[in-house]
Order: sequence, then structure tokens, then C-alpha cells
Amino acid sequence: MNDLLKLTIEAHGGLENWDKFNNISAHLKVDGLTWIRKQQPGIINDTYVSVSTKKQSVSFQPVYADWKTSFEPDHVAALTLNNEIIEELSNPRQSFINHKRETPWTRLQAFYFASYAIWIYFNAPFCFANPAFEVTEIDPWEEDGETFRRLRVIFPETVESHSRIQTFYIDKNGLMRRHDYNVEISENVASAHYLYDYIEVQGIKFPSKRQVFIRNYDNTSHQPEPVLVVVNVVDVALE
Repeated sequence: MNDLLKLTIEAHGGLENWDKFNNISAHLKVDGLTWIRKQQPGIINDTYVSVSTKKQSVSFQPVYADWKTSFEPDHVAALTLNNEIIEELSNPRQSFINHKRETPWTRLQAFYFASYAIWIYFNAPFCFANPAFEVTEIDPWEEDGETFRRLRVIFPETVESHSRIQTFYIDKNGLMRRHDYNVEISENVASAHYLYDYIEVQGIKFPSKRQVFIRNYDNTSHQPEPVLVVVNVVDVALE
């Protein structure tokens, strides 16, 4: 583990503390242009989510819905609250072949995207201690008067995510402040994802607000509009 990754993990609560927990439960408010563009507006505007810290497994339950979802890397489903399958999709990644930015998503495709994304958002940076992730410090980046050290992370093929190569921007305190990736399932749209307003829960630090913008060719971000995705954390607990 390189020095920057060690600093980052310690700043977020430390691996020893993180390893005590098996699951994260959170109440989220999620919005942004992506859901409108993909013809799934409001699908998780107000939702509860359960995220495993030990494997890539996620379940959403929108607040006013009488159904929930399940996700693992090769399968996503909508279920009744009694765990009866309403609809399911195996090998969901394959369903996005030839998709363009304007191609609409089905409900299950939207939850596939939301599930793998939120798993990374809640498990980073701790999951990067797993040697299956290749983590390298690259050149720093200056933005808004701050200098950020950067981690380039190559994700293993066994983990579903936006793209195999992603970049995390670390501030002087060791906190993640920006996260860059290309959304492969949506015509490789280049994204700059900002993390704000950290909170501490049972010794672990989480950003309580996230906003995703288009990333320009020069690595700047296209702010303040359009906001592709907004994630606000209303409440979070670990167990």
C-alpha cells in the first residue's frame, strides 16, 4: 500500500475500524440530469440503501415503493418486500452494448448503474487496500487554489464500476474531494465527481453531498451546470 493510500484510509477512519462493519445503511436523496436523460426521473429521489462492505452487494428501497432491489455483479432484480422476484436481469452489463448518451434505461438498468456506483462511493477508499485493486500515486492537480494529490486506481474485472481506470483527488487532510471516471455504459461520458461536507459516523468519515459534472478535455469540470447526478446523505449507519 503506497503512502498516499495509507494517508487516505487513515483520514477516513482507518482500516482496523472499517473491518468491524459488514453493512452500511443510508437514507439518500438522489437527483440530477442523468435520471431525466435516461427516462427514469425520480426513480430514487428519496430512497433507503443497504451496502455490503464485504462483497459487491446492494439493495435499494425507494421510500414510497412496495418493492425493493437486489444487486450483485452479474444480476440485478426488483423484488416484492417478501423477496418474490418481480423482474430480473442477468449479465446486466451486456444490456448496455451500443448504448448512446440519449439511450433510455429500463428500471433494472437504472438500478444496475445506481448500485455499482453507490457501492464504490461508500466503500472507497477502504476497498483499495485489497490487492486486486492497482493503486498508484500520479501527478498532483491544482484547482480552486488547492493542490490535490491523486491516486490512479485500476479496478479488477470482478468489480462492476463506471470504468476500470479511475482517479481520486486527495486534499491535505487525506480526504477524497474529487473522483474522475468515464461512464462506459453511457458512451464513455467523462465525469468529474465532487465530494463535500464530510460527516463522521462510528469513526468513519463519509461525504454527505456529491455532485457529478461533465469533465472537459483539459481535465477541468463543466460547472455549475449541468449537474449529472446529485447524492445527498440524509442519514447513515454502520453495523
